[in-house]
Amino acid sequence: MRHQNSGRKFSRSSSHRKAMFRNMVTSLIEHERITTTEPKAKELRRFVEKTISISLRLGDILQKPKDQRSPAEQGKYIHALRMASRMIRTREVLHKLFDEVAPKLAGRPGGYTRILKVGQRVGDAAPMAIIELVSAASPGAVKAASAASTGTATSAGSDSAD
Repeated sequence: MRHQNSGRKFSRSSSHRKAMFRNMVTSLIEHERITTTEPKAKELRRFVEKTISISLRLGDILQKPKDQRSPAEQGKYIHALRMASRMIRTREVLHKLFDEVAPKLAGRPGGYTRILKVGQRVGDAAPMAIIELVSAASPGAVKAASAASTGTATSAGSDSAD
């Protein structure tokens, strides 16, 4: 029985699984959208949400310039960087998390990722999914934005003409 054993194994050793998810978290934050199998996307969500939460705990410390932070605030910032670096492999992506992604998601109480099912993979019919950060534009939002720019929106654009 699997009582209190959370997480999927994916037929990999624990070190391989850990390395795979670290790579996937880094790629997701870097590109803001990746395509993978549905079970991996669902499992990846756990790690991404935890990593983003580390950066969001800083709150308004992120808004201050580095030279205006108190030594205690700078210590909290460094600690959060080091905690997040356990999952994120590259320094550029780590700073992108704290400088770009965290401010976009600051007021959001969780649910930082979205999983979109996209059908089956051609070779082995594995269920595929796109996992993306919520701050990234979704396919529905892109379609609505393009419709609004061409003037085909019904009630949203008619009020501004008056």
